[in-house]
Amino acid sequence: MNILSVSFNFSTNSLRYAVTVEVITSDGRVIVGTFKGFDQTTNVILSSCHERVFSETEGVETLPLGLYIIRGDNIVLIGEIDLERDASVDLTEIRAAPITDITRR
Repeated sequence: MNILSVSFNFSTNSLRYAVTVEVITSDGRVIVGTFKGFDQTTNVILSSCHERVFSETEGVETLPLGLYIIRGDNIVLIGEIDLERDASVDLTEIRAAPITDITRR
C-alpha cells in the first residue's frame, strides 16, 4: 500500500498574507478560496470560497460558497494560485470534462 504524506511549510510570515488556493476533493469538486488555517489531520479552513464547475458544453460555472471547511481525508490536492495569471484566464471559454469521483473507482 502506498502512503501519501502531506505536509505544509508555511512560515509565520507567510500566514500574515492572504494566500489563495485551489483544492481538488476526492469527489471531483474544485474549490478556490483564501487559505485561513489547517490542523493536524489536514482539515483546511478557507474563506471567500467559490466552486468551479466544469462542463464539456458550457463555460466554467462559478458557485459562491463563502466560508468553507474541508475534511483532510477528502482532499486530493491543494495548490497556491497565481492571482494575476488566474485573472487573465477567461473561464467562460473553457470547456472540460468534470473530474470524476475517485471514490467510485
